[in-house]
Amino acid sequence: MQTVRVNSVEHQVKIKDNKLNDKLVYMVEDELDIAELLKLTLTREGYRVEHFADGRSFLDKIKTKVPDLVLLDLMLPDMGGLEICKTVRTELKLDKLPLVMVTAKGDEQDIVKGLEMGADDYVTKPFSPKVLVSRLKTILKRESRSAPNPEGLLVRGPINIHKGRFEVLVNGEKAKLTKSEFSILLLLASHPGWVYSRAQIVDAIRGDNYAVTERTVDFQMVGLRKKLGDAGKYIETVRGIGYKFLD
Repeated sequence: MQTVRVNSVEHQVKIKDNKLNDKLVYMVEDELDIAELLKLTLTREGYRVEHFADGRSFLDKIKTKVPDLVLLDLMLPDMGGLEICKTVRTELKLDKLPLVMVTAKGDEQDIVKGLEMGADDYVTKPFSPKVLVSRLKTILKRESRSAPNPEGLLVRGPINIHKGRFEVLVNGEKAKLTKSEFSILLLLASHPGWVYSRAQIVDAIRGDNYAVTERTVDFQMVGLRKKLGDAGKYIETVRGIGYKFLD
């Protein structure tokens, strides 16, 4: 049993016995009520949670100890969540660290911007704690599945996809893809000729119950094709259905 305080009340929480237990989650959230609810929910699932009410304290801590996953609010008192995400991905070079944005900013433009910045998932407030936990489990399971094959190489025409190194080369030149773009390319290229609907693409790279519009997926595809240059022609739009990688 573990004691957790929510709204100044102590709760005795029984930790579940599962393979994802003991994962460390850094939660960056300035709204105390939401932070306490998330901490209680995640603690019940067996996660260790450390809370930060502002971006600076979070960045100071992550420089000394890297967690297994980050929950990041976008609207913080000292700095924006997108700026924090950029710092984590570029300056600190933690490009593979699972990071989920949890925010009240739910416009499609905000979602696309968050994903392009490098977020693994984007959850809008208000949200279901159960759905959030399900998404976190999906992300952590995906990370653990990809770990055993660090040097996996997939070659499709002029495109070389290094799964372990999270790297894509097009005609020998490195293409700078976001995590979402890389995951989409890897999914399609792993099954050339197969047609994936937009919903299937979202489920495969982000898990079930992820709220997204067809337009959001199309935005991702536009960015991906542009970065692939001439090799973008290998990704074909199947009208009325979705996308496929040419075989």
